[in-house]
Amino acid sequence: MTDDPTLATKEISAGLVQPAARISPKYFYDARGSELFEMITELPEYYPTRTERAIMAAHAAAIAAKIGVGGTVIELGAGNCEKARDLCGLLRPARFVAVDIAAEFLQGAVERLRSAFPGLDARAVAADLTAKIVLPADLPRERRLVFYPGSSIGNFDPPQALDLLIRSRRLLDDDGGLLIGVDLEKDESVLEAAYDDAVGVTAAFNLNVLNNVNRLLGSDFDPGQWRHHAFYNAQAARIEMHLEAATEVRVRWPGGERFFARGERIHTENSYKYRIGSFIELLNRAGFRHAETWTDERRWFAVILANP
Repeated sequence: MTDDPTLATKEISAGLVQPAARISPKYFYDARGSELFEMITELPEYYPTRTERAIMAAHAAAIAAKIGVGGTVIELGAGNCEKARDLCGLLRPARFVAVDIAAEFLQGAVERLRSAFPGLDARAVAADLTAKIVLPADLPRERRLVFYPGSSIGNFDPPQALDLLIRSRRLLDDDGGLLIGVDLEKDESVLEAAYDDAVGVTAAFNLNVLNNVNRLLGSDFDPGQWRHHAFYNAQAARIEMHLEAATEVRVRWPGGERFFARGERIHTENSYKYRIGSFIELLNRAGFRHAETWTDERRWFAVILANP
């Protein structure tokens, strides 16, 4: 994790004592959480990863023609860099920068990418996407592509999503671009299955955040006292993930504590689903004036290339 430990403990503690307790989803991604998320992307219920990959493969020639080869690819929320591997094979960039909060996991992924592309200048930047993104000082500004796959933009509330898009625009000159994956509105049964899989990997991922919070905050959460709960909030057009107390629980940490009644929840993640038009409006507000969109046949997912 890249957070200053004092800032992290303050943020987590403040979230736990709110009337409706919450933990930021960025704390999912310790080493174990990152591994569990990669397992989620392979589940049959979890359509976003394979659908996005299929769109990218089907329209590879058009995407490459629009972006061009060479330049610099900057991947936000890079994780294991597997999506970047496909993109680097397509665009053959001179430089690649992976940005993610899980520093140790990220470094290993970048080393594997260097092995796959020996001539590539590949670097890891450990950073929190909710804060300012600081890139290496010697990175050329011209011909940058910000790559943000996997519909991770949906984890941000709309004002936060707009802020991240604005900060992404600031990383680019007028010859740059943003290639972003966006999950679209669809039947809620499909959505809920994707976030509550039959074998329980998503539940393990959600519960693991308590182990990470224990390490960061010094708290005494027992994950066995909590249950994974995910549902689609149609009014807000978002999946919500919560941890629900299976019994009465008192949690203590240095300088604080909280009693949770049975059934009381901690909100851990939102995943907003968009309509293409509304997302393009968001891009326009962030300073992107041109957008090209590719979707799958069911229009479950969109890959959008946005330019200033």
